[in-house]
Amino acid sequence: MQVEIFETKEELGAKAGADAGGEILKTLEEQGFANIILATGASQFEVLNHLIHYPGIDWSKVVMFHLDEYIGMPETHNASFRKFLKERFVNKVEGLTKVNYINGDNPDPNQEVRRINEIISNFPIDYAFVGIGENGHLAFNDPPADFEVEDPYLVVDLDEKCRKQQMGEGWFGSLEEVPARAISMSVKQIMKSKRIICSVPDQRKAEAVKNCLESEITNLYPASILQEHPNCTIYLDKESSSLLSN
Repeated sequence: MQVEIFETKEELGAKAGADAGGEILKTLEEQGFANIILATGASQFEVLNHLIHYPGIDWSKVVMFHLDEYIGMPETHNASFRKFLKERFVNKVEGLTKVNYINGDNPDPNQEVRRINEIISNFPIDYAFVGIGENGHLAFNDPPADFEVEDPYLVVDLDEKCRKQQMGEGWFGSLEEVPARAISMSVKQIMKSKRIICSVPDQRKAEAVKNCLESEITNLYPASILQEHPNCTIYLDKESSSLLSN
């Protein structure tokens, strides 16, 4: 794991997006395809904006997977991560080979998990784009996260701090509107990715960043597991890195 720190979240996003774009382009040249996982939320705004404009990428050779989604969430809702990905990525690049969304409004979440697990088992992941939650979560794996489950996706309960973050980012009008459960990619599946691009801007993430980067690895700070990944870069801005000792 390595850490890069920038003055602003705009600079952070530009560098993370450019780094990822260059590496995806290289992977396409070397193996002819690339499989990626995309995250959503405010931390990904600038990253995706720069990634979609990176020159030379043949998106028709890229397969995309979706990191997580609320259970019971229609795609038309402003907080829908499918809506986010369509508007900010899928509709802005040409001809992705395959887009694998999590259908959060499937009336049987366990059936949906089985469906998406079967698909991703055939696609080794080259690049995972992730963030760190205010409670230290990785995807929707809230503390204490399950570091051992082998399933690629699973049904999870969302804790109050996670749900307050979603409300605070403006996706919901009240805490009661925020779903209590989601389908999330598991920690082990994220860690199988060959390369992880973790973007974490804003002061509200500073405590989580400190806990996840400077503590021992623990499921109480789920994103601390990224310390173990051999090819992970954490992109921070001045605010999110403000509590780091070093």
